[in-house]
Amino acid sequence: MSAVQDNAFRRLVSNRKALRDYSVIDRLEAGIALQGTEVKSLRRGEASLLGAYARVEEDQVLLYGFNIPAYEYGNRFNHDPIRPRRLLLHGREIRRLKGQTDQKGYALIPLNVYLKRGLIKVDLGICKGKTGSDKRETLRRKTAEREAERAISAARRSAAG
Repeated sequence: MSAVQDNAFRRLVSNRKALRDYSVIDRLEAGIALQGTEVKSLRRGEASLLGAYARVEEDQVLLYGFNIPAYEYGNRFNHDPIRPRRLLLHGREIRRLKGQTDQKGYALIPLNVYLKRGLIKVDLGICKGKTGSDKRETLRRKTAEREAERAISAARRSAAG
């Protein structure tokens, strides 16, 4: 694998709580309109998706609550850390998202922000909120899978030993 391929995809920020609190129905990759100092802060890994969400407004998608701290060396060119940021999508994608999020209980949640071939992209999820019982069921399922995996690996060790 060459250095170019190795650097083709690099996760910058992830929203781990989103997968706990929401069921992801569909995923979509979107570009994001950023200022220069925002890009520099993101490349350093300084950002937070905690509490971030997107909304379709007037034929465009805006990302709210995405905190990118001010760049240390940006002086007067620095940006507002929590300003709404525009997501770059095609018109038909925006219309589809509008139709899906108009349904009760659905939201647009950013799941990851990553670098793809030199461009910063957002992995946007069309999500439905989980209830308390849904969260408990997910936890039970993960625990059962983990125990099954341990039993399989223990059986392999005893057979090999």
